[in-house]
Amino acid sequence: MQLHFYGGAKVVTGANYLIECGKTKVIVDCGMFQGSQELADLNYENFPYDPRKIDYVFITHSHLDHCGRLPKLIKDGFSGKIICTPPTKDLMAVALADSVHLLAEEAREKGREPLYLGKDLIKMLSLIKDYEYDQKVKLKAGLEFRIKDAGHILGSAMYELWLKEKNKKIKIVFTGDMGNPPTPLLKPTDKIDQADYLIIESAYGDRLHEPKKERKLKLERTIEDAITQKSVLLIPSFALERTQELLYELNDLVENNRIPRIPIFIDSPLAIKITEVYKKHQKYFNRKTRYIIDSGDDIFSFPGLNFTPTKQESKDIIKTPPPKIIIAGSGMSTGGRILFHEKEYLSDPNNCFLVIGFQVEGTLGRKILEGEPVVKILGSYVKNKAEIKAIGGYSAHADQKQLINFIKKIKKPLKKVFVVQGEKKAAEALKNLIIEKLQIPAQVPKYEQVIEL
Repeated sequence: MQLHFYGGAKVVTGANYLIECGKTKVIVDCGMFQGSQELADLNYENFPYDPRKIDYVFITHSHLDHCGRLPKLIKDGFSGKIICTPPTKDLMAVALADSVHLLAEEAREKGREPLYLGKDLIKMLSLIKDYEYDQKVKLKAGLEFRIKDAGHILGSAMYELWLKEKNKKIKIVFTGDMGNPPTPLLKPTDKIDQADYLIIESAYGDRLHEPKKERKLKLERTIEDAITQKSVLLIPSFALERTQELLYELNDLVENNRIPRIPIFIDSPLAIKITEVYKKHQKYFNRKTRYIIDSGDDIFSFPGLNFTPTKQESKDIIKTPPPKIIIAGSGMSTGGRILFHEKEYLSDPNNCFLVIGFQVEGTLGRKILEGEPVVKILGSYVKNKAEIKAIGGYSAHADQKQLINFIKKIKKPLKKVFVVQGEKKAAEALKNLIIEKLQIPAQVPKYEQVIEL
């Protein structure tokens, strides 16, 4: 048996792992590389394996760095089964349709063929077979799986895979991205009882989050400051999960009169569509949230909230005088409508730029967060003078302590832990801690490295 690392190795993005077990070949995740141009260019390279020979693809969740190259896999010949949860299926349909549009625009600008087309997405969706959490499923001789709740975003999965080749049997677990419980909407991350090999994420492998209670208080105070100063509060937010969490917390702050009612704009067609998917899959929410919904409260609606799906509605936001809050994608300022607002408002020191999510190295969001004095936005150089704030508690990723505690609860002997989906510093820090504190062998694999299991 062999495990190949074709993404997520010493980088956060591009998750893509191949397992070969006898004649069976399966892939876990087929993500898009994001961040620097060097990483983005990897998306256009041929897969380092033959997609026509892959039997199954397991998708952990619907973020593009885990599913963004899936239509390309179909374009290049894959015709097997794609396995995920029901919410992930619906969320991918929305997220990847948006990706098709963005990739077509990018291709026109750069004069090259798009990464994939709408027809590839349609075929991809026809190959999906969705499964609920906690079902143990036998796919073929020597291959079984079970999905556990990762608690990261709606429908996010960890995969327990049981593999058998001749007389050799192993259990390998892929965490995907793990959640940061407790969260406003989701259930906590499931535990894993036993594994021979663990492939674990490490986005926050070298740091701890601030307490959850502080994040809501910081959000409240940041909004109150914006109101007092009559400023524009810009929040680049991921359309998936982060925006829905913000809506939930803003709903609570407004309806309980903890903040005055001011115009709040959700300026993201993708986030608006994804919110509708969340409404469809409310049974996956945690008990507290389902109770609030059952009591008659629409957690995604409150006075002052404005959804602006059209371009004209987005342009008209400028007509609303401050104070106001603008929440728009993309979460790392790599595209989307947030760029137009950053270009308009970032140079005014009275305004505030609030970061509530991880910013990958090389992205515009990271440059703004780190205080580069001048940044390039939509072809123009813009002075970075707005007040910069960050609330780490909004991360949807487990931090170092949570990751270690998760591993600690797995029954020994755990033969080896492979640390992935983190920048080199974070991955190495987590690896060293696993070795030193838990006395479990651990490794940060290299891109295209092959491991004999």
